[in-house]
Amino acid sequence: MRSKDPAKVPGFLSFPPIPMHRGSRSAHSHSSQNASFSSSSYRGHEQLEEDNSRREDELKGKIGALKSLTIDIGGEIREHNRILADADDQFDSVSGILGQSISKVLSLAKSGSR
Repeated sequence: MRSKDPAKVPGFLSFPPIPMHRGSRSAHSHSSQNASFSSSSYRGHEQLEEDNSRREDELKGKIGALKSLTIDIGGEIREHNRILADADDQFDSVSGILGQSISKVLSLAKSGSR
């Protein structure tokens, strides 16, 4: 079986690669590392950091929404299972009553034929 290209799966979100760096985000810790970079390179780096932060916040929001949806689905499943269990109990009760009624009708039919 051939695996599907994830980009062709409906609902799949594709994001451009996010450049990652090591270290903290503070300008002070980067000052010695970035001494050789031009100011435009540093602004580009800051833009990447802002983009990463924005995307991180978007993902956190989506994860929160999925978590909430999952919890709601779990509640629905529990409620439906309770309803099904109640219906099963009622069917068992009706089955017992019908069984007793059939036994009484058969008993009456036998006693009437004598």
